[in-house]
Amino acid sequence: QVHLVESGGGLVQAGGSLRLSCAASGSIFSIPTMSWYRQVPGKQRELAATITSGGITNYADSVKGRFTISRDNAKNTVALQMNSLKPEDTAVYYCKAALVLSPRHMVAYDYWGQGTQVTVSS
Repeated sequence: QVHLVESGGGLVQAGGSLRLSCAASGSIFSIPTMSWYRQVPGKQRELAATITSGGITNYADSVKGRFTISRDNAKNTVALQMNSLKPEDTAVYYCKAALVLSPRHMVAYDYWGQGTQVTVSS
């Protein structure tokens, strides 16, 4: 069984900071990419940031310069440091990991965390 567990959401004032963390556990061979998505009720889930196992990052234009994604490959964790938060950043944030479970089957499957609420007040 593989699990992704997120933590670090909460309520913050505009201009403040939050740090989200996500840990993948279980029988995992490798994690090519780890990502953070966010979703507002009534809207599609959107990519906020992604990072490869080699450290290559990509950000949505809406968070570029304010959010920083990082990962610890040894611990199978990914973090999202969110600075200069805006009310429009309010959403449920989801961790997603592309996992390869076995070297005998080198295909990555997407796993999602349960989501953590981030609320930014104006």
